[in-house]
Amino acid sequence: MAEILTHTHKTLRKTKPRLLLVEGDTNTVLAASLAALRTNTPIAHVEAGLRSHDPRMPEEHNRRLVDHISTLLFAPTQTAANNLKSEDTQGTTHVTGNTVIDACLKHTRTRTQQAATSEHPRFQNYILATAHRAENVDNPQTLKEIAEALLESPLPIVLPLHPRTKKRLKELGLHQGLEESKNQVQLLPPLGYHPFLQLMKNSRLILTDSGGIQEEATAPTIRKRVLVMRNSTERPEAVEAGFARVVGTTKQGILQGIDKALDDNTPLPTASPYGDGKAGERITTVLQTTLKED
Repeated sequence: MAEILTHTHKTLRKTKPRLLLVEGDTNTVLAASLAALRTNTPIAHVEAGLRSHDPRMPEEHNRRLVDHISTLLFAPTQTAANNLKSEDTQGTTHVTGNTVIDACLKHTRTRTQQAATSEHPRFQNYILATAHRAENVDNPQTLKEIAEALLESPLPIVLPLHPRTKKRLKELGLHQGLEESKNQVQLLPPLGYHPFLQLMKNSRLILTDSGGIQEEATAPTIRKRVLVMRNSTERPEAVEAGFARVVGTTKQGILQGIDKALDDNTPLPTASPYGDGKAGERITTVLQTTLKED
C-alpha cells in the first residue's frame, strides 16, 4: 500500500487530474485515494456505502475511509446511500446501481457463448465454488471445514482455485484429497472473466465468500442462488431479494445451506437489486456535469 500511495502521489502531482475515480474497497483503492487526498485531488468513489459491519474484514475499513474522504459517492443501492447518510459523510451521494451488472449484462449476452477454457466442467449438474478471503483461507480450522463440506456436498463441486487458496490447502495437507476426489470435486486453475461467467450461468448453485459474485449472480442473464461462506455480508440486498443466504463457515452450516437451496423452488426475481445495466451511464452523466461546473 505504501508503494501504491507513493507512486500514485507522484503521478497525481505530475498529471494534475481534476478528479480521481476509484471503484471498490481494495488496498489499491484506499492507497490511491489517500494519495489524492494529499494532492487535493477530488475523489469519486464507485460502490460507495457498502457495509458488512464486520470489523475483521480489511475491506470494511478501506471502504469506510474512502467514503469519508470522497467528494462524489456513487452508491449502488438506496441501502448503501442510507449507510452513507447515517455516517454523515460529506460528499454528494448519487444512487446509480452497480457497474458489475452493466458488465454482466453486456458480456453474458455477447461473449459467453464464445468463452473457452482448456478446463471444462466434467459435471452436467454442479455447484460452482470459490474461496479466497483471508479470514477463511488463512484460518486452518475454517479452511478445513470448507474443504470437508465440499467433499461431502450432495452435488459435485467445480472449484477454480485462487493461488492463495491453493497454497494454503497444500500447506494443510488438504489439496491432495480434493484433487483425488474426481467424482466429487473438480479443481480448475484461475479463470478469465468470460469463462467464469459461463460457469456461473451453467451452475445449479454458487458457493462463495466473494462480494462481487453475490452481485453478479443477481444479473438477469445469470440469476443463481448464492450461499455466502461468511458470517456477514455487505450485500444485504441480495439476501433480501432471495438470491443469497449467509451460511457461515462451518461444515454443518454449509451443507445445511446447500440442502435448503437445492430444495428451494421459489422463483428468483427477474430484476437485480443492483441496477438495470445503466450504472455507468448515470455515473458518467454526473461526472460530466460536475466537471463542467468546476
